[in-house]
Amino acid sequence: MPSAGVVSPDVSDEIRDSVEGPPRAKRILIGDPLTSAQVEDQLLPKKMALPIFASDALSSVAYAPQELVMILLIGGLTFLSFTPMVAAAVVLLLIVVVLSYRQLIKAYPSGGGDYEVASKNLGEIPGVIVAAALLVDYVLTVAVSVASGVDNIISAVPGLDPLRVELAVGFVILIIIVNLRGVREASLVFAIPTYVFIASVAFMIVTGLVRTFLGDAPIASSAEFSVQAENLSQAAVILLILRAFSSGCSALTGVEAVSNGVPAFRTPKVRNAQSTLVLMGSIAACLFAGLTALALITGVHYAENPCDLIGFDCTNPQPSLMAQIASATFGGGSILFFIVQAATACVLLLAANTAFNGFPLLGSVLARDGYAPKSLNTRGDRLVFSNGMILLGIGAMIVLVVFQAKLTTLIQLYIIGVFVSFSLGQIGMVRHWKRILRGSSVSASDRRSARVGLAINSVGAAMTVAVLLIVTITKFTHGAYLVFFAIPILAFLMLGVKRYYRDVEHEIAIDDITRFGATGDVAIVMVSKLQKPVAKAVDYAVAAKHGKTIAVHVAVDADAATELQQQWADHLMPIPLVILESPYRSFAQPVTQFIKQYRAKHGSSVITVYLPQYIVGHWWESFLHNRRARRLANQLMLVHGVSITLVPWLLDSSELIYGRRSRPLPGQERAGRPVVVSGRRAHRPAGPPQN
Repeated sequence: MPSAGVVSPDVSDEIRDSVEGPPRAKRILIGDPLTSAQVEDQLLPKKMALPIFASDALSSVAYAPQELVMILLIGGLTFLSFTPMVAAAVVLLLIVVVLSYRQLIKAYPSGGGDYEVASKNLGEIPGVIVAAALLVDYVLTVAVSVASGVDNIISAVPGLDPLRVELAVGFVILIIIVNLRGVREASLVFAIPTYVFIASVAFMIVTGLVRTFLGDAPIASSAEFSVQAENLSQAAVILLILRAFSSGCSALTGVEAVSNGVPAFRTPKVRNAQSTLVLMGSIAACLFAGLTALALITGVHYAENPCDLIGFDCTNPQPSLMAQIASATFGGGSILFFIVQAATACVLLLAANTAFNGFPLLGSVLARDGYAPKSLNTRGDRLVFSNGMILLGIGAMIVLVVFQAKLTTLIQLYIIGVFVSFSLGQIGMVRHWKRILRGSSVSASDRRSARVGLAINSVGAAMTVAVLLIVTITKFTHGAYLVFFAIPILAFLMLGVKRYYRDVEHEIAIDDITRFGATGDVAIVMVSKLQKPVAKAVDYAVAAKHGKTIAVHVAVDADAATELQQQWADHLMPIPLVILESPYRSFAQPVTQFIKQYRAKHGSSVITVYLPQYIVGHWWESFLHNRRARRLANQLMLVHGVSITLVPWLLDSSELIYGRRSRPLPGQERAGRPVVVSGRRAHRPAGPPQN
């Protein structure tokens, strides 16, 4: 026999299946629920963590070289000679940022990332700004990744161009569903495309470089097009180069996701996260450098405005840089070309998954600290923070629709948020190491480690702040000003949420002054007609053994009230019936007045109001009932001393959502208090209740 308070396994399974199980459609989409004890099974090994957390950084190499070349091409073909220098600066910055985040992961492994670093070392305001910047950047990560993936699909199949927005929104919905199935299942889905992308692009780079070395350099389809260049002053030339650098820095996006996702790694969490970060940075740097080199070798000309390419039919969509390199290296109709394009499109679409892991984890930390709604800290059926995932998906779909899923437009909004978080996070790490070095009880080994960390993060802070200034100057007038509006607004809202929670906590905190001196216990059963739901509510109220139990009917029709009184007497109902007149046909006001008068006469009694309520299975049925119980409950909640008990009556249609019937079994027509027997609803015979 199970001990007291413990539910036996067979009973718990029956309860889970009959009551708590999700609807069938939900089970099909996201799978069966997982217990809290299975959370350890969802933790990721390094080989699965790489595609989950690194897909954004790895996939960004598919569009970062393209954006770099596109910006330089504004000044004409000669400006492409600056490409190696700009690309080298991007790779150097990537290496510094990766090394800096290794230190951050070691110092702050709880999953707060830059937000936690800034909050603890710079104060509340910088911490909230970092959090707002990251949240905005995660939304844009999804939008940019999906738009870029769709762009590559259209490069292979130009006829899909009119469906650009619909495809983008559809892919976001698909990614949401996959992620709602759980981190582990999502990693299995994303692992294959990510590794195929790495392998295919690496093979393409090696093939292109070998062909070049052998004297058979591949030539891109756009190499024959000249460019209508703008006339630029010396200052404009510098700004153009800096703008190209800022666009190339989009290759750094996603680096911070690993620091936010440390709790999702298997133990040893810190070492596994650091290894994944270094592996991700190494692969991203090699692919970025290789693709940039092939873009120069093949002569790719990718213009911001396709009509600036002299000789190009700009009524057709412009092939992406990746498509042009793959076509030049393997041939436009070859199997390898389509493999590269398919892998690129998949990994770009799935790169949004990095945000679908980072955003919910950061949201849960913010909710824990009181800066976001507490619902973001609730795990769903599959042990993921599903509310955060859904919120992120909705935000990304709105951005895609507003900007028509145009990559060139969206990329201008990108990386502002991530470099705000980079900069403040690195500055926070500098203060962190300085505080450790000022400590008197620090060991010699810890002091050496702190000095190394201080040196690395100081360089990282200087470089990321410089890049933030460059990105701000070069992108502000191209749409980035929208991000500078969004981040402060979101930060202000987060501070407002924090103040609200703080005020509520202060208001409801227990103290030695507040006294609750209730002197009575009264139950009121609301009655419209004498029917089974009312009888069930009466049975509940009587079984609760209140000090006094009465039934109340609000009379808006005198004949109906008289008929109810007669039925009440004929059926020998065990509690008295009180009729309240309502000349203005309102329901809440007479009941409220009755309760106030009763409390004034009999003292501060606790009034429990029982309200029968229908439970339906079809959405349209809710429009066929007046939902008076719910409206009355909302109004009575504002009356002091009143608690509400909703008594559900399951109509037959409710079996669609509950899997059981509300009608009594044969021979048990009189409804009493329900009990669950083998998953079906049975009723005890209604004997004379005791008050």
